[in-house]
Formats: sequence, structure tokens, C-alpha cells
Amino acid sequence: MAISNHERVGKSLELLKAGLGPFVERELRARYGDGWAGEAKVVLSDTRLGAGKEEPLQDVAALLVIMDRKWSEVFRQILGKTERSLVNEIIAVRNRWAHQEPFSSDDAYRALDSAERLLSAVSAPESDEVDKMKMELLRLRFDEQARGEKRKSVSQAIESGVTGSLKPWREVVMPHEDVASGRYQQAEFAADLWQVHLGEGTAEYRDPVEFFRRTYLTESLKGMLVGALRRLSPAATGAGGDPVIQLQTNFGGGKTHSMLALYHLFSGIA
Repeated sequence: MAISNHERVGKSLELLKAGLGPFVERELRARYGDGWAGEAKVVLSDTRLGAGKEEPLQDVAALLVIMDRKWSEVFRQILGKTERSLVNEIIAVRNRWAHQEPFSSDDAYRALDSAERLLSAVSAPESDEVDKMKMELLRLRFDEQARGEKRKSVSQAIESGVTGSLKPWREVVMPHEDVASGRYQQAEFAADLWQVHLGEGTAEYRDPVEFFRRTYLTESLKGMLVGALRRLSPAATGAGGDPVIQLQTNFGGGKTHSMLALYHLFSGIA
């Protein structure tokens, strides 16, 4: 089961505690003798790390703080400036981890690498396990990068293939005659009720037979026409048909088309 970067960092901190614990205790005991535990508690007295704890070395944060504060007095004789930098860096990592902050893959790898270097410096066997975690994280990163490159190459291949096989639309679609000849007028694109009343415009709007031949009578349009007939029929005056019709369509031209249908229905031309 895949684990998160936050969980990886937490696991490395557990291994760090297991590896640093014996080392820190050994060095404190060598410097302070049997009073080493009391000395460690004094170091942690102004923090929450040692409050109410019989064993001061049960927390990785406590181990790191003791190493940092007792560096000149205890650990400087064994470790160098690089290791002290690692201690301070890992303290910051531990604080981020404790506050549930997210870790990117780069951040997680650096945290694991710093923990592994510090463990190696004190000859702790846990360094091998942290190193394996580093390698596993690198493998996952490389696999993800490889998948990303593969997806990118496939996408580029598809795009290039599609682009290379498609002709320009001007070579595929033939424009209407009036567009090709330059006689196209924007006003003729939509129906114009007044133009039809004047007997002008194209035949599909002006001629009732041609208009209804080209018009698909939807249920709503048929209902409107039947209601209008009932409303205007002398035999059914006041007995049927709505006096007011609300025209509402989701596309342009629908309302004008409905008015043209009414116009042609009662024009008496056809």
C-alpha cells in the first residue's frame, strides 16, 4: 500500500530516534556519569519535551535539542560542523511534521537524506533502512517522471498525426453561393416578419408553402397554432385558445419563426 511523504518522514524520524538514542545516552553518560539523565532534564526544562517524563530520551525532538544545546560541551569532540547543521535541519523537519505540514517529494527526499547522513555519522544500523526508503522514493519519482514523459510524447504524437491528416476547412467545406459570390447579406440570415409582409426576402420565409415545408412542427408550435385557431374561430369565440401567448426559446430566431407561422396560417395566401 502506498504511503504519503508525510508518513515517510515520520518513519524516518522513528528510525532516527532508535539510532540516536543509544549514541546520545552513551556520550552524556561519558561526560556526566550517573547524573547524565538529570543533566538532560535540565537541558529540556524550558521546553515541553521533558515535562513530566522520567526518560528524557524517549522523543526524537528531545534527542536533537540535547545534541544542539550540548554540542560544544559533549558532541563537538565526536561530530563536526556538517553534523550539527544536520541536527538543526532535522529539528525544523520534525517541527513541520508535528504540525502536519505537507511534504513534497523533494522535501521528503531531503529529510530522509539528512536523517540517513546523521545516522551514518554515529554508525547507527538504522541508516541502512532509511537509505532503502530514499531509494524507494527515488524510484517512485523516476517512474512518475517516465509516465509523464510517455503521456507527453503520446499526446504530441496524436496532435501531430491529427494535424498532419486534416485538410484546412476551406478545402473541405464549400460556402453557400451567395457567400462565395460576395452577395451575402447579414439581414437575410434571420427571418424578418416585416420583410415577409412586404413580399420581400427569400422564398423559404416569404412563401407559406415553402415555409411550412421547411419547418418542423414541434409539439409546442403545433399547440400554439391550434390555440390560435380556436381563439379566432367564430364558432369557438371565448371558448378556447389563450388570449396571451408567451414565446420563450433557448435559441435565436425561434420567436420570429413562431410569429411567421401564425402570419402564414392566417394570411389566406396558401
